[in-house]
Amino acid sequence: MPAMPNQLAYLTADLPGIGGVIKQRHEDFIVTELPLYEPCGEGEHLYLFVQKTNLTTKHVASQIARVLNVSPRAINFAGMKDKHAITRQMFSLHLPGTASQDTQRVALLEGEPFTVLWADRHHNKLRRGHLLGNRFDLRIRNVEPTAVIRAKKILDRLVAQGVPNYFGPQRFGSLANNHLVGRALIKDDDQEVLDQLLGLADQYDHEPTYQARQAYDAGDYERALTCWPRALRYEYQVLAALTKGQSIGKALRCIDKQQRQFFASATQSYLFNQVLNQRVMDKNFSELLPGDLAIKHENHSVFAVDEDQAAAENAADGRITLGEISPSGPMWGSDLLLPKGELEKLECSALESFEIPRQTIQASPLTQGSRRPLRVMIQNPDISGGVDEHGSYVHVQFELGKGSFATVVLSELMKNQVDCDLGEA
Repeated sequence: MPAMPNQLAYLTADLPGIGGVIKQRHEDFIVTELPLYEPCGEGEHLYLFVQKTNLTTKHVASQIARVLNVSPRAINFAGMKDKHAITRQMFSLHLPGTASQDTQRVALLEGEPFTVLWADRHHNKLRRGHLLGNRFDLRIRNVEPTAVIRAKKILDRLVAQGVPNYFGPQRFGSLANNHLVGRALIKDDDQEVLDQLLGLADQYDHEPTYQARQAYDAGDYERALTCWPRALRYEYQVLAALTKGQSIGKALRCIDKQQRQFFASATQSYLFNQVLNQRVMDKNFSELLPGDLAIKHENHSVFAVDEDQAAAENAADGRITLGEISPSGPMWGSDLLLPKGELEKLECSALESFEIPRQTIQASPLTQGSRRPLRVMIQNPDISGGVDEHGSYVHVQFELGKGSFATVVLSELMKNQVDCDLGEA
C-alpha cells in the first residue's frame, strides 16, 4: 500500500533536520485563529473569542451552552483546535434581541476553565471554514543550541517554494486507518467497514482496544462490547447493535452521515497525498506543467494551463513565483475537474492503486469533488533560538491558510515523527 503521511517525501530532504520534541508543555504550542472578518458590533449573534488549554473545541462549546442555558445548536465555530495546546478561537451564539445581557453572560463564564478574551455582536453566525487560517507560535525542545541555524535554512526554502500541502497524520486517526474505513464506505463494503472499525487486532496492535478487537475477530461480540472503550462512541454503538442481533447494515446506521463523510474525506485526503508525494519526488510540485489545473490562493478558482501559460506563470515575474497560484491536486468525488495528459494519468493511477473504481467514488453521496493547492505559502515567518530553565529550544512562528497542517512544517524542520495530535490551520 502507498506511503502513509508520516512517510511522505520531504521537500527539504537534502537538509538535515534538527530532531527534538514538541508540546512538552502547553505554552510551547500556541495557536491563534485568524478570523475571516471582524464582528461589526451589532446583530443577532454574540461572538466570543476564547482562549482554552487542554480542552477540545467541542467541550468548550458544550460548556458555554450549559452555563448560558442555550441549545448546543445555537453555538457555532469555524474550525477545530488542538486540545493539548494553548489555543484562541471564535465561537458564535445565536441570541437575538438580548444584546443588553451580553456583559452578564460573559461574567457567568468567568469561572470556567477557559477565558473569554473579548465579545462582540455580528449579523451572521460562524460557519465551518469561516477563517483565514491560524498563526502558530511553537517551541521545539531537546535540540542543540545551534539547531536554529539548520532550522532557518529549511524554513527559508519552505518560505521561498511553499510547503507541500499534505494532509497531516491526524486526518487519518490514531490507527492511521480512517481512509480505509472511508474506502469501504464508498464501496458499500459493509463487512470491511466493520472489520476496520472493530477488528484486525494483529494489524492494529492498539492497546486500548486490542482485547476488544481480538474478541470481535473471534466472533464474540458480547465480550468485545464489554472491553470496548465507551469513549469511542460510534464503534461502541455499532457493537451494541450487533450484540442485539441486528444486521450489519442496520448496525452501521449508528454511524451518522457527518461521521461517514469524515471517513470518506480521509480517503480523499489519502489520494491527494499520493499525488502530491509523487510530484514532490519529481521536483515539480511548485511549478505548473502543461495540462495542469492551476488554483488561485485568493479565491480557489481553478483554470487550465497550456504550455505557453505554464512558462509565463513559472517565470521570475509569474504568479507561481509570487506565490499567488499553485498547481492543484484531486479531492476525488462528483464533478471533479481533471488535468490533461500525463497528469491525468498520475491522478487516476493513484485512485486505481487504491482499488476504488473511478465511477464509484464519483457517484458516492459521501464525496464531492474539488481541487486543492499542492502547496501552501507560509506567511509572516520568524525563527530564533533560545534557552530557558527547561533547556535550549528553537522558537518558530508562522501563519498558514485554512485547511493546512502545522505538522507538515514541523516534519520538514525536525525530520522525525511529529505528534499527530495537532490541528490544522
